[in-house]
Amino acid sequence: MKSLTRRSFVQTAAAGLAAPWALRAGLAEISTPPDLSLAPFRFDVSPPIGHGCCGGWIKPIEAYDDPQEAIGFVLLGAGRPIVICTVDWTGILNSAHVQFRSALADAAGTTPERVAVQCVHQHNAPFVCLEAQRIVDEQGDLPHIMDVDFFNRCLDAGRRSIRTALPRARPVTHIATGQARVEKVAGNRRMIGPDGRVQAMRGSSSTDPVLRALPEGLIDPFLKTVAFYDGETKLAACHYYACHPMSYYGDGRASADFCGLARRQREQEEPGCTHIYFNGCGGNIGAGKYNDGSKEMRPVLTQRMYDAIVASEKTLERERITTANWTTREILPPTDPRWDAEAIMRQISDKSQAVVNRNRPAYTVAWIRRREEGIPIVLNGLHLNETSLLHLPAESFVEYQLEAQASAPDRFITCAAYGDGGPWYIPTEESYPQGGYEVSVAWCAPQVDPILSEGVQTLLEASRQS
Repeated sequence: MKSLTRRSFVQTAAAGLAAPWALRAGLAEISTPPDLSLAPFRFDVSPPIGHGCCGGWIKPIEAYDDPQEAIGFVLLGAGRPIVICTVDWTGILNSAHVQFRSALADAAGTTPERVAVQCVHQHNAPFVCLEAQRIVDEQGDLPHIMDVDFFNRCLDAGRRSIRTALPRARPVTHIATGQARVEKVAGNRRMIGPDGRVQAMRGSSSTDPVLRALPEGLIDPFLKTVAFYDGETKLAACHYYACHPMSYYGDGRASADFCGLARRQREQEEPGCTHIYFNGCGGNIGAGKYNDGSKEMRPVLTQRMYDAIVASEKTLERERITTANWTTREILPPTDPRWDAEAIMRQISDKSQAVVNRNRPAYTVAWIRRREEGIPIVLNGLHLNETSLLHLPAESFVEYQLEAQASAPDRFITCAAYGDGGPWYIPTEESYPQGGYEVSVAWCAPQVDPILSEGVQTLLEASRQS
């Protein structure tokens, strides 16, 4: 779908509401009527003191405000086990993402293609890429991007958590869906000028009164909830909202920040239910319209998210699960030709450069090498009755989420982005000539737009055919 057509399509829907690039589409596994059970799990992923944050170019961890966790569930009874997990980290990229999925798959007795691992994207947290860490190690003078031993300990903790959870699985008979508008949190980050180019960025926080006075712009204003029940007993509730989840960061204090704190507050009120928060396609969405970055705003934003979670749950309507299936799609978008690995490696080796100009490009080289090796990104989706839970990569723009929802108005669709973070930002095709920060750190060529869009449509089409 061409960008201009898609943009009009998305905006209209938001107001009212197999591709040649793909490598392989996975067949849906279905059980009708399904005999399902659910095993929630969680494990601590708070980084150790001194661990690098957001790739090593902001202050490392020196204290803890609250825990960072990996939370998820194993769904049994719809073919081989399905694992869905969210992690309070900035990102998990490339082979690290494969390893994380493989570890959880091994513990659950399934395959990595049937595991979704998504990050919430807090910035006072690890940004994990094994390839980038090796590039940094070769330099000898750069701060660590990640602690590999800590990463491996987290994988071991994930295995133990799932193995402990499986014997405690509860039957799942019903699901429920609901949504509510989130008030005064998200706004589009990209301020487009009269020339059609980005003239300013309204990020996670802003003190500029001019930028804060501008409209919210294109966002998805709704927090969506999908809950799982054993009869009338709510076992788990998954909450989805598209926005960068930082109130403030760079102070070296680990936190799940306002989205994680809101989730935790709700769970404390309902200890028998596992609440899980997923960040949607928030690559071009932030809280800067409403957030000045002061410490006083964290509890304010937390309350707004909590209120939306509660309001969304008030709209939940249970229905018996009659169909359940899982679909996968592999994609491999091309690298943007402006990125040259040899030139970037010379920059990384230039000791006169600032740390951020040497660490960050290691992620670019990691993607280039991965693309050359032909290692695909795996998209997947869980489909229950007329509900679809989609799991997408990296910092996808909100247009992908709105497009998915508008393309299947008969379905309740949630999008969890920040899966495999290898590509970094995934703008829309029309965003590239507009410029801006997000485009400047997007490793894929503009063709990523139709490739990802077609991959999402394939997931949805397979769910309809099952």
